[in-house]
Amino acid sequence: MTIIEPTTKRGDASDGAMVRGTLGSIHVRADGPAKIRGEATYALEHRIDGLLHCVLVQSTIGAGRVVSIDRSATEASPGVRLVLDAFNAAQVKWIPDYWGNAPAKDYDTPFPTEITFNGQAIAAVVADTPEQAREAAARLAVVYEEAPVRATFDAEDTQTRPVDMMAKDWGDPDAALAEAPVVVDAAYETPREYHMALEPHGLIAHWEDDDRLTLYESTQWIDGTANWFAQQFEIPFENIRVVSPYVGGGFGSKGFVLPHSIVAVMAARQLRRPVKLALQRSQHFTAFGARPATRQSLKIGATEDGRIVAIDHQGTNETAVDKAFVEQLGSVTALLYAVPNFRSRQSIAPVHTVLPGAFRAPGKTPSAVGIECAIDELAGKLGIDPLELRRRNEADHDFDSGLPWSSRRLMACYDTGAAAFGWSGRPLEPRSMRDGHQLIGWGMAVGTHPVISSPGEARVRILSDGTVEVLSSAIDMGTGTYTILAQTAADVLGVPVEMVDVKLGDSTLGHAPVAGGSQLANLMVGAVYKTAVAAREELIALGLTDPNSPLRDQANTLTLSEGRIGTPRGATMSIAQLMAATGRSEIDVTRDTLPDGERPPEERLKYFTSMAGMEGGVRGEVSRHSFCAHFVEVRVDEDFGTVRVSRVVTAVDAGRLYNPKLADSQFKGGIIMGIGMALLEEGVTDPRNGRMLNANFADYLVATNADVPEIDIHSVGEPDYDATPLGGKAVGELAIVGMAPAIANAVYHATGKRVRRLPITMENLL
Repeated sequence: MTIIEPTTKRGDASDGAMVRGTLGSIHVRADGPAKIRGEATYALEHRIDGLLHCVLVQSTIGAGRVVSIDRSATEASPGVRLVLDAFNAAQVKWIPDYWGNAPAKDYDTPFPTEITFNGQAIAAVVADTPEQAREAAARLAVVYEEAPVRATFDAEDTQTRPVDMMAKDWGDPDAALAEAPVVVDAAYETPREYHMALEPHGLIAHWEDDDRLTLYESTQWIDGTANWFAQQFEIPFENIRVVSPYVGGGFGSKGFVLPHSIVAVMAARQLRRPVKLALQRSQHFTAFGARPATRQSLKIGATEDGRIVAIDHQGTNETAVDKAFVEQLGSVTALLYAVPNFRSRQSIAPVHTVLPGAFRAPGKTPSAVGIECAIDELAGKLGIDPLELRRRNEADHDFDSGLPWSSRRLMACYDTGAAAFGWSGRPLEPRSMRDGHQLIGWGMAVGTHPVISSPGEARVRILSDGTVEVLSSAIDMGTGTYTILAQTAADVLGVPVEMVDVKLGDSTLGHAPVAGGSQLANLMVGAVYKTAVAAREELIALGLTDPNSPLRDQANTLTLSEGRIGTPRGATMSIAQLMAATGRSEIDVTRDTLPDGERPPEERLKYFTSMAGMEGGVRGEVSRHSFCAHFVEVRVDEDFGTVRVSRVVTAVDAGRLYNPKLADSQFKGGIIMGIGMALLEEGVTDPRNGRMLNANFADYLVATNADVPEIDIHSVGEPDYDATPLGGKAVGELAIVGMAPAIANAVYHATGKRVRRLPITMENLL
């Protein structure tokens, strides 16, 4: 990745953060060797004596109710230990979900009798082996009473209802649109999309006694998971241990407790044996929700010289028939351009599907499809280069909140990305470039993601041998948390990064919020920095004041560098030598980044187990966002209609990058997911019964190596200390936003055909 040095001078962080040393430089992944050697233990790989295996039984109808379940053949099957369903399972306490949906009952089983989607879990079988459990589950006799199914948006009786809290208004868009000389009025659609993390969902639940539970679960939120089970099974929070040191991808799907986890915990408690439940790949399409299908209508009015005067945006997403999930389709539309007159409305359409959930850059990703394709259409109607049109409408502040940006280097993204791509050579007319039978198109689009902040907590230990431990319940799902936290502690404590051992993913190690919303790096780097500073001060005080310190009374301060502590005049000794001389076995410090003020433990805990402390985008008097500009080349086979992305250049403004190598991987991962969204990914549903028709890796297509060209990333960001204490902004989800519309715009430039529903297939182009 190319890093463009900012034109402004780097200053110190407002809280004294150091801009030096290993943080901000390239270091290879600290967890890489363990993963290569197979020593990284994932949730389902823990070895527990007496382990039993649980499988789910799913509904085969899309709507109706379960009349009866005959368990006799299943219970008589070899190895079967337990069969659970709505008619015999114990009840547990239910609480509102993370989207605010209140439970129908205070106490209930995890199995419904009322069926609201095809594939809903209606029973579970526990046996000695997974094979025995699957074989026995197939013998369960279920009698249904079916009801009509509204499978998708297209069902005749599908109704929509408004989500008033999502409405945005300023100016008079109706009058401005009526007077605008140029208006684009178009509709865009995206299908259901699924997470498809490499590591399957699953857990091992182990009750050590009636009120002490250990969970080995692939989760993005250790403390949130522990708190959920504490409430649901009515046991103290501190009696639950959640272990998840490595997570093999999540993209939002592992952020919250899901029904199958409750089933496994219930079965383990009843049997008094540890129980493992691993979802099969086909169950990943219905055991939890992903990105819902969306529809957006946009009207954009502009002057003849390309000044946008108004935007009217109407968005709708699918949701479950019994619960609401809102894919915030106006989230990007309101942010990217200077718009004096604006209206955005959001609706949801209840259909018979599993409740959708958070999927990488929720809301932002489909929102960008609408606005960025519409801007490209406006450029074509005006006869203006799409990049130039965006420049003319650059927003000098956040028009949504009315606040100034903490930083916004989107114009630098345009300059750098366009130069690296060679955008100035792009002909304005579609179908102007070809290579034999291949039509070549160049397209671009913009992406953005808010800087989201929550409090974090970290523990730092300086050990007697001079090594350092960093401990937290924060997780690493392949993003590099182990590495950047080691770099942070190494910087503050003046030790080589190799001397820092980071331990993560265990609820006994200190609190951390959800690893979602691209917030974890910024908040945990801040927490570790603050804690390491406190540990450094204690170490220096030890050297200056301990009666047995060889450095006592030699200076009024001490320095730390390369694992040695010494005076400014040059007398040094290793940290290990100082610890030995003073008889200290360790220095152990815990700090958090909670708002100032003393709080009782239960109030502190809520910041790590709920969304209580989460601040998104706007904080204080500034609006905090990352930005990127994608430039894409596609090649379309004129005879067969196949599309290949042949070149990608993306310029990013994500503030200070704590490790450019790891950030580069995150940016490229988002771009690859954007390629899948534009050209491949689509959940296909049978309209008769709501069954997923491509619930497997063979038929649900994701981008593979053969679909991915060389990707050129350029960072133009500079430290933004108004956004976060150490200057970083959102990284992980940024680059998926805007990538799909950039490809769609390139396809239009290549072919002259505007495809407004993703994914773009050969049927659209022939």
